[in-house]
Parts: sequence; structure tokens; C-alpha cells
Amino acid sequence: MSAAVEAMRAPRPPLKLLLLTLLTLLGIAGLTALGIWQLERRVWKLDLIERVDRRVHATPVAAPGPAAWPQVSRAQDEYLRVRVSGQFLNDRETLVRAVTDLGGGFWVLTPLRTEAGFTVLVNRGFVPPERLDRRTRAGGDHGGETVVTGLLRMTEPGGAFLHQNAPAANRWYSRDVAAIAAARHLANAAPYFIDADATANPGGFPVGGLTVIRFPNNHLVYALTWFGLALMLAGVTIHAGKDEWRARTRL
Repeated sequence: MSAAVEAMRAPRPPLKLLLLTLLTLLGIAGLTALGIWQLERRVWKLDLIERVDRRVHATPVAAPGPAAWPQVSRAQDEYLRVRVSGQFLNDRETLVRAVTDLGGGFWVLTPLRTEAGFTVLVNRGFVPPERLDRRTRAGGDHGGETVVTGLLRMTEPGGAFLHQNAPAANRWYSRDVAAIAAARHLANAAPYFIDADATANPGGFPVGGLTVIRFPNNHLVYALTWFGLALMLAGVTIHAGKDEWRARTRL
């Protein structure tokens, strides 16, 4: 056996060995902690999916009024099935760019002046670019009292990825409730909007009921990955420890 190989197998200095051991143990502990965290996230995600599923399929409740607005939150209320009655302000609709299963186009957000006295934005549904002009879908406008059933959604402030809302230019990339309410001069506007259900509108447009409810749940895969890396590091550490023991016993 060459002197170089013998030198490679020489025992490491105690301080260096201690430092390597500490770093390895920290690495194993960190990877294990990440795996445990992903398992906890999985439990949380499954609970979220169950809660949202219950809300979506529950009997509709009255849309929250001004007294309840301070308590409305994403965790407690998003996708809550609600019902509200009132009159659409069709001349103040806002078109927000959208990509759906039907292709690219726009969401039609129309203010609804409710019987309770407040205003709420209703996402009445999707229209393709050729239906952008209200005159091409005039039959879908509700002129009198109407009842809307749908899902409570939280505001989407600012805009979308790479695109900021431009209220002055009437270009909208997200359903930013506060900004739209200000641009359309809506008083006493709710801090949320409602995604209308699939009840057909006269003339076929807008097309409602296109809310996408999807919660990626890859946490088990991530957890197994972190635990696997921890086991691999532990295996490498054990192998290195055996080599170190053999090097020391040869002295």
C-alpha cells in the first residue's frame, strides 16, 4: 500500500474531528426537522382541504355585512358559500384579465347594491375577448332585483405576476376590491368579492361557476425527501466513523 494512501487514512486531529461531528449532527438534525415540519404542513393542508370542502358544499348563508367585515379573514371565510340579493350596477362593471379552462379572456366584476345597504363586487363569470363590449352580451344584464349565490373570495391587491393593476388606464390583472371600488366610486363596499355560481345568465354570458379550488399537497413527498437525505447523511457519517476507528486502531 502506498504512503499516500496511508496518509489519507491517518487519524484526523481531534479538533477537526469534533468540528466535523458537530456539523454532521447539525445537518442530520436539520434535515429531520424539515421532514417533521413537512408532515405537520401535510396535516394542516389536509385540514384546510376538508374545511374548504365543507364550506363549498354547505347551505348558503347571508353575505357578511359591515358589522362583520373586521372579522372576515382568509382562514375563516374564503370559499364560504354565501347568498345576497340586490340590484346590479351594470354600468360600473370592471373587466379583469383571466385565464380559465375556457381560454383567455376577462372576469366581469359587477357591483351589487344589496338590500342591506352595502355594495359588494360580484364576479359574474368569464367572457372571451369577442364579448368584451357589453353590447355583445346585453341579454346577460340583470336590470332588477336579483339573488346571487356564490363563494366568498378575498381581495387580490396590486395585480398579477409581472403585471400591476393600472386603474387610471382601466387595466386590471387581479380582483383588487379596494382599488376597483375606488375607481368605480362605490360607497360602503365590502372588503371581499363573490364568485357567482354556475347559474346560467341569459344569452350565455358571463359564464359563472369557474372558481378553481386547488391546494397542492406534496408535503409527504417533501417529508420523505428530507428524511431520506438525513438517512443518507447518517449512513455516510457511520461509514466515515468506521474508517476513522480503523485508522486509530492501527496506531
